[in-house]
Amino acid sequence: MARRDVVFLLDGSDGTRSSFPAMRDFVERMVERLNVSEKGDHVSVVQYSRDLEAHFYLNTYSRKEDVLDTLRGLMHKGGRPLNTGAALQYVRDNVFTASSGSRLVEGVPQLLILLSGGKSFDNVDTPASSLKELGVLIFAIGSRSSDSRELQKISNEPSYALSVSDFADLPSVQQQLFTNINTVFVEGTSSTTTTIAEGRRQRRDVVFLLDGSDATRNGFPAMKEFVQRMVEKLEVSENRDQVSVVQYSRDPEAHFYLNTFKTKEKILDSVRGLRHKGGRPLYTGAALQYVIDNVFTASSGSRRVEGVPQILILLSGGRSFDSVEAAASSLKELGILTFGIGSRGSDSRELQRISYDPNYALSVSDFSELPNVQEQLLASVKAVSIPITPTSQTVTADYVTPRKDIVFLLDGSDGTRNSFPAMRDFVQRVVEQYTIEANRDRVSVVQYSREAEVHFYLNSHTTKEEVLDRVRGLRHKGGRPLYTGAALQYVRDNVFTASSGSRRLEGVPQILILLSGGRSFDSVDAAASSLKELGVLTFGIGSRGSDSRELQRISYDPSYALSVTDFSELPNVQEQLLASVQAVAMPITPASPTLTADDAIPRKDVVFLLDGSDGTRNTFPAMRDFVQRVVELFNIEANRDRVSVVQYSRDAEVNFYLNTYATKGEILNTVRGLRHRGGRPLNTGAALQYVRDSVFTASAGSRKQEGVPQILILLSGGRSGDNIDTPASTLKESGILIFGIGTRNSSREVQRIANDPTYAQSINEFSDLPSVQQQFISSLNNALGQVKPMTPTVAGKTDYHTSLENSTLSSPCKACRRH
Repeated sequence: MARRDVVFLLDGSDGTRSSFPAMRDFVERMVERLNVSEKGDHVSVVQYSRDLEAHFYLNTYSRKEDVLDTLRGLMHKGGRPLNTGAALQYVRDNVFTASSGSRLVEGVPQLLILLSGGKSFDNVDTPASSLKELGVLIFAIGSRSSDSRELQKISNEPSYALSVSDFADLPSVQQQLFTNINTVFVEGTSSTTTTIAEGRRQRRDVVFLLDGSDATRNGFPAMKEFVQRMVEKLEVSENRDQVSVVQYSRDPEAHFYLNTFKTKEKILDSVRGLRHKGGRPLYTGAALQYVIDNVFTASSGSRRVEGVPQILILLSGGRSFDSVEAAASSLKELGILTFGIGSRGSDSRELQRISYDPNYALSVSDFSELPNVQEQLLASVKAVSIPITPTSQTVTADYVTPRKDIVFLLDGSDGTRNSFPAMRDFVQRVVEQYTIEANRDRVSVVQYSREAEVHFYLNSHTTKEEVLDRVRGLRHKGGRPLYTGAALQYVRDNVFTASSGSRRLEGVPQILILLSGGRSFDSVDAAASSLKELGVLTFGIGSRGSDSRELQRISYDPSYALSVTDFSELPNVQEQLLASVQAVAMPITPASPTLTADDAIPRKDVVFLLDGSDGTRNTFPAMRDFVQRVVELFNIEANRDRVSVVQYSRDAEVNFYLNTYATKGEILNTVRGLRHRGGRPLNTGAALQYVRDSVFTASAGSRKQEGVPQILILLSGGRSGDNIDTPASTLKESGILIFGIGTRNSSREVQRIANDPTYAQSINEFSDLPSVQQQFISSLNNALGQVKPMTPTVAGKTDYHTSLENSTLSSPCKACRRH
């Protein structure tokens, strides 16, 4: 059966108030023509203006009648300005996701239909590109007030952008839209139906990208032999591993694609016959972009949309003459696992930035030494090459992720006395699905009513039998009223901790499963936010007595909240819960870091985000001096503090990443040489999203997964032209501490962005920065003193507070007085 995931993104700004009924009718008529069912088409509707509102997700309804009923009740949102860019980014991050019902990894076509009645006030290019790279087909319809070029840029093809004089004329283009959709649906869909036996086999698409420039003439035979040995280790056939080889220097050349050869013998014959390409200079960035556009595609044999791991192995013997950043980021966004191997002529930091993770970058003195790293590379490739999608309907918890920490929080109040046995049975059945061992899955159970009671912690039991015995013996607690907020805070402070067995700082996914039978008598918002900021994935299951909106607010994502009429019906949602947990519980880091004595030393990753718009031209030198003075107070070393600087106006530009420099002298030299960027308008929201996606990442030097505090220091001199709330919330939920300094034009906005209003300072203009430096450093110290990344104990060391009390930062007065 043909299947599609269709998202309608509707302009609900003040400019479409009179025409919104026509837009609503159009969506109804489109849905009428779709085959909406659980195994057919899925539909979502999102409305936007300045900010977003998802009316329902792709997995909210499985019947056409339910979708149409909700559509008929849609009310116009209103608001301004129109931030189409933020809306596109929102649907990418929150709607086209497995947790919201997207079936992208099953190969189901993803369609976005945008109806926009005006020109966007923010930048649309980056989010539109991001959607396209994800494989989403974008169709756009505009009215006379829209910017037709903007809509063409947003759409996958200019021909996918349609226009009407007024949205009342939408019926005139409906058939054309449907024709376009059906055309690309037929062309773009290949059969992804595979048998369970086929799905369980290990499959990989492996592309070798070889430096064929003049500099590798002598090393090329060794590179060729390395590829042969790697291919010998793979299981090449149509339904197993596929291989492609590309060589590059000034320009790239594909020797053969992923679907060119079906047998190992033919691949090896072709590899043996490879001739060195030659040429200069070395354009690695262009070559990376080439493999994205021409090799990791369905037409060239890529099976990415079927969930087959995509692997790129780069052998580079020199530093690139063009920028690698954009292409490397695109590869990561596509989910392509890049491994880089360099020689003495290569730039090791460049290879780390290109690689999916810095640990995936290997180095040899000369390519004749490639056999020395072959086993290490093969082990890494096999470790990460796990299918993205489950291969059968039976969900086994250890299929995708090897380790999880799971806490069950059970409503034991008077209101659940009769249904508690059903809750207990549910916990048993879920535990049965997991691999309980000290180094695999761990489980804790907490029951609550007025107060919380831990039955056992994450490190109490190391076998499934012990856990099940304890669960079978659970007795209903009783009591009232129901304080869910206090219980959430309790598990955050007492269960999701290293001393209670949590392995959060090792990158092990942290999962909370809440079963609640009633509305809480206390506030749940602060505790729920605190869990999200910690990175805990909360799933809520309620019964008829629960408050469904409350459960959605508690859950990490509204779609993670499930509902049953009575807890005796819990078996009906068990598979859905397990599938959701499996989809999101990917390990944050491939392996826990090897701890050295340095891991006990306080460390920070600090990113400065500087307003470089036209409005700060005169005061930029003062901002630059401030950054210098603060950096002077840090202890800059590879294993201590790291610093990055980003400047922004309409868009953002990285001056250097967290892993670019390892000494204070290098950082200060670069900061002194910073030039004002200029530009307008000021898009602070887009800049916040940029640092989250491109700077606070392992590939850019972030050590968040090692428990190192992540700090963003924003200096903003004006009001943002785009929406700041969503990206600011996303940063906070990622555990990033945001501090801000604003001027008279931006102070209120900076307070909203900061984690806490006390983290935001206000001055008349940036030349006054020295006057708040002492106060700013104190706030930073106080905040860091409350962050306790309890790392596993190193021999001879104790766990540390990430306070700066004993560092030079705690007494910055001398530095202040010098300026």
